[in-house]
Amino acid sequence: STAVAVASRRLYSTEQPLPTPGSATADPKIASIVDQIESLTLLQTSELVSQLKTRLNIQDIAMPVGMPMGGMPAGGAAAAPVEEEKPAEKTEFNIKIDKVDASAKAKVIREVKNLAGLSLVDAKKFVESVPKVLKESVPKEEAEKLKKALEALGATVQLE
Repeated sequence: STAVAVASRRLYSTEQPLPTPGSATADPKIASIVDQIESLTLLQTSELVSQLKTRLNIQDIAMPVGMPMGGMPAGGAAAAPVEEEKPAEKTEFNIKIDKVDASAKAKVIREVKNLAGLSLVDAKKFVESVPKVLKESVPKEEAEKLKKALEALGATVQLE
C-alpha cells in the first residue's frame, strides 16, 4: 500500500510546475521517447501507431466526408498550383446597379424594395444613391436572372 501512496503522490504532485510542450524543462524520459520516435521510418511509425491503438484500446474516429483534415479546403495544396495556371470560374457575384433611367425610377424602386427587403423610403434612397451593390455573393444563375429583370425595368446592372 505504500507503493500505491508514493505512486499517487508522484502522479498528483503539485510541487513542480507542469512543463509546457516544447519547453526546455521537459521530462527527460519523454524527450528520449520523442527522439526515438523521430528516428523511426514511416513503416515503423505506422506499426507504432497500430500497437498503441491496440494496447491502449483507442478506436479510429471516422472523419466526415465533407470535412477535410487540418481545416484545409478539399484538395488544399494539390489544388493551389492548378488555380495559378487556370483561374476558377466565378460562381458568386455581387449585383451592382450603376444607373437608373429617370422614367423607370419608380419601377426599379419597387423591385429593389422587394429584392432587398427594404422599406419604400430605404429603397428610394438606395436607388437615388447608385452606383451601389444591391446584393452580395449571389449564385451565378440567380444573379443573371436578377440582372435581366432589373435591366428590363430600366436599370443598368453590372455583375462583379
